Amino acid sequence: MSLISMTGFGRADGEKGTARWHWELRSVNGKGLDVRFRLPQGFEGMEVRLREEASRHMKRGNVQAALTLDRQRGASNLRVNEDALNVVIAAMQSLGERIELMPPRPEGVLALKGVLETADIEDEVEDQEGFEKLLIASFAEASAALARARAEEGAKLEALLVAQVNTIERLTGEAASSPAASVDALRARLKIQVAELLGASPALSEDRLAQEAALLATKADVREEIDRLTAHVSQARELLAGSEPAGRRLDFLTQEFNREANTLCSKAADVALTRIGLELKAVIDQLREQIQNVE
Repeated sequence: MSLISMTGFGRADGEKGTARWHWELRSVNGKGLDVRFRLPQGFEGMEVRLREEASRHMKRGNVQAALTLDRQRGASNLRVNEDALNVVIAAMQSLGERIELMPPRPEGVLALKGVLETADIEDEVEDQEGFEKLLIASFAEASAALARARAEEGAKLEALLVAQVNTIERLTGEAASSPAASVDALRARLKIQVAELLGASPALSEDRLAQEAALLATKADVREEIDRLTAHVSQARELLAGSEPAGRRLDFLTQEFNREANTLCSKAADVALTRIGLELKAVIDQLREQIQNVE
């Protein structure tokens, strides 16, 4: 399974009778799954079921979901409000008993406010619940489209992350083979530093000398950092090839990478090893930046 990006876009359209709608879903990176809806008035009650549907397709990301609903106005949408019409007719009859009136024209009566009205969407479909089911099914299509877009983006992202991990591995190998990291170079540096300690004034006790020598050896030896970097590279490859969302664990791993690179730079005894450490830090920063988009 390839990595999944948290960035993507999905859309789905639907219609029922004279009602038309479309969903637009956009997602960016986030710590968890946060779905925010923009729904027409009267459809807020769908949110719980919509969130459940979204969680079937995504585990992390900030998602904006907007539903646009359009009712095509036409003759089929119009209906006569019988109650309002009866009131108007009764008023005309009452007024006709008092004064002489010209017979009312039908178009004039229908033009009176409230006599002719537009049917609600609920009247165009079987019922509100049935219509909401259609909207939720359409949302599922948009969510699936968004998931596909995130998967496609994730595949591109995975190739970039693999290349960056390969670069870290190469630089770690260069650090391991650097003359400054060899046992002979470490022994030579310790010899010089211990000689300086022996010539210190006042003279150090044997216990203090042993402590200082051990501290110098620890500060000069970068083999432990190289071993940890090598282990982190192996773990990164396992996570990249795994079948579970790995964004959080990869983010934590980049912190471990960065810690070892910092220590390597602080221990570096020559310009070449320092250069390698700085290159490692730069690649690790790029890796961490990209991993922020991984689900």
